[in-house]
Amino acid sequence: MEGSQLAADDWWRSAVIYQVYVRSFADGDGDGTGDLTGVRSRLPYLAELGIDALWFTPWYLSPMADGGYDVADYRAVDPAFGNLAEAEKLIAEAREAGIRTIVDIVPNHVSDQHVWFRAALAAGPGSPERELFHFRPGRGPHGELPPNDWESEFGGVPWTRVEDGEWYLHLFATEQPDLNWAHPAVRQEHEDVLRFWFERGVAGVRIDSAALVAKDPDLPDLEGHQGPHPYVDRDELHDIYRSWRAIADEFGGIFVGEVWLPDAERFARYLRPDELHTAFNFTFLSCPWDAGLLRRAIDDTLAEHAPVGAPATWVLCNHDITRTVTRYGREDTGFAFTAKAFGVPSDLELGTRRARAAALLSLALPGSVYLYQGEELGLPEADVPLDRIQDPMYFRSQGRAPGRDGCRTPLPWATGEPFAGFGSTVEPWLPLPADWPARAADLQERDPGSMLSLYREALRQRHSLTALHTEPLRWLSEEPGLLVFARGEHLVCAVNLAEHPAQLPAHTEVLLTSGPLDADGRLPRDTAVWLAV
Repeated sequence: MEGSQLAADDWWRSAVIYQVYVRSFADGDGDGTGDLTGVRSRLPYLAELGIDALWFTPWYLSPMADGGYDVADYRAVDPAFGNLAEAEKLIAEAREAGIRTIVDIVPNHVSDQHVWFRAALAAGPGSPERELFHFRPGRGPHGELPPNDWESEFGGVPWTRVEDGEWYLHLFATEQPDLNWAHPAVRQEHEDVLRFWFERGVAGVRIDSAALVAKDPDLPDLEGHQGPHPYVDRDELHDIYRSWRAIADEFGGIFVGEVWLPDAERFARYLRPDELHTAFNFTFLSCPWDAGLLRRAIDDTLAEHAPVGAPATWVLCNHDITRTVTRYGREDTGFAFTAKAFGVPSDLELGTRRARAAALLSLALPGSVYLYQGEELGLPEADVPLDRIQDPMYFRSQGRAPGRDGCRTPLPWATGEPFAGFGSTVEPWLPLPADWPARAADLQERDPGSMLSLYREALRQRHSLTALHTEPLRWLSEEPGLLVFARGEHLVCAVNLAEHPAQLPAHTEVLLTSGPLDADGRLPRDTAVWLAV
């Protein structure tokens, strides 16, 4: 369903982009792992859903030490997912269905099986091959201590010692050595990779850990360090992304950056007209289900983007984040990696009601929306058995943190088929919960009250409501517990987070609600509505 917004050069400013975690989306060859054949088979479903683009987490050749974010070859598709020809078919077939493709690039690191790193290990200390990474001698009398006091993003020491005594830096897993972005060969290689995928028809690139790429060449200790952070948000990054933007502009492509920064002014620098097009909005994603905090998150987000003229992005969940239905059903409805724990109770009925309201809220805000696979089915976080967990976050925490596998469980497609229609003839790579068949897409598409039906109708209306693509947000109420705003003169979104039902604003028509209105027409708690006025 290719509409005017999708066809326009600035389609990305108000697009709804669906995130595909290939391994868990659909299994086309029955081996237990999702693949590109499986995605191609579900393109009619995605077109019916009404999305504008697909963002694929890495499908490249990888040992899968970190779910594909440990890339061994950016120009090859991992055999578990298919091959390059299959990827090219998927890009082309999706475009024929009116759906653009965004691929994932991981510039901070590669796999320890990448040809560059294997050559660096073989070449030894002081070699040109090691200059592509961050190899250093250790500290202590015998070099037995790490070169500095940094901590891994996954917890623990971000240094590993090799047989010849040197250490290499990895801000993430041991199997993900960090690249040295001060080396011109690293920059050239990534620019070539960008061209490779743009030439194959992708519309954009998502940049993983975009603010962590550049490092202080001295790799100083954090304790007592003065001046710019040695590896977060360094000024050198902007020259890198300006060179990337020139490549994207050649192909009419776009970038979206994963940029976690608390400083609004520093964040906005990445979105200047000659750098990235958009960046993920983690303020909104991690915000608790609280009207005051959500309004502040919305206002802060719009204020951050206004000086550089970039559109905001809105996202409730992704492949790293506890699923919305589960998170919103907990006592603490915010999100932080440090707070993830086993055994946290959740009221899934409450969480579902709030997730439905949050869907209408996010889809009514100005900017683009990212929808993680399975959110349109209202899937909760899966409780993965301990002996099936694969996420390195779990292992690096010595089993304290549950990791991210609970939001990566394979999707249920058909209630009466083995493994809920995921497509496998063998046990999938992660087990599906026992109640997954009751949440299957084939059941939900026949139920007008399902989460899937809500998303389909919301996206259908979003495509047709011009105000949602062109008009700014204007708040209409200061009443505690309520979020009420207009988009233009004739469209209002109201969300009730207060204890009691609320009167609807004056209107001519109720366009869509996340749940039934009260008998007297009032808006119940944890319910959202779109109104024509």
